[in-house]
Amino acid sequence: MSNTRDTAVVRNTLALLLLLFAGSLAGCDPVSLTVFGVGSATGVQHTLSGISYRTFTVPLSKVQSAVVSALGRMDIKVGSKEKTENGMLIKARASGRDIEIELESISPSTTRMRSIARNGAFMDASTAYEIIVQTEKVIGGG
Repeated sequence: MSNTRDTAVVRNTLALLLLLFAGSLAGCDPVSLTVFGVGSATGVQHTLSGISYRTFTVPLSKVQSAVVSALGRMDIKVGSKEKTENGMLIKARASGRDIEIELESISPSTTRMRSIARNGAFMDASTAYEIIVQTEKVIGGG
């Protein structure tokens, strides 16, 4: 009788562990699919740290102009523009958020854009994302 009870305990323990493992996988999957799905629909890539990226087949000077226009549309004031080794760094501020937009010239006709918005110690991924979306609209004439 003891052997049957021990087998049942082991079986129940294994079943519980399997359920816990399966539950943990199901909890993570929707998050990863959501992060991937939102970014891939528009060509904007996101990192878990709240940074958004987009590469445009447009020269750096045109992307820079589009960024400034997009920030204007959003009523975000540009604080400074600095040349970097491979491009430009644009800093702005709005509603307590520090915004950095880095433009990197990959080739004469290709520019990579990185957008970061910080609200104190927290990252504001939605604002960083929207800056890229608005820049894309300016470039596309939308």
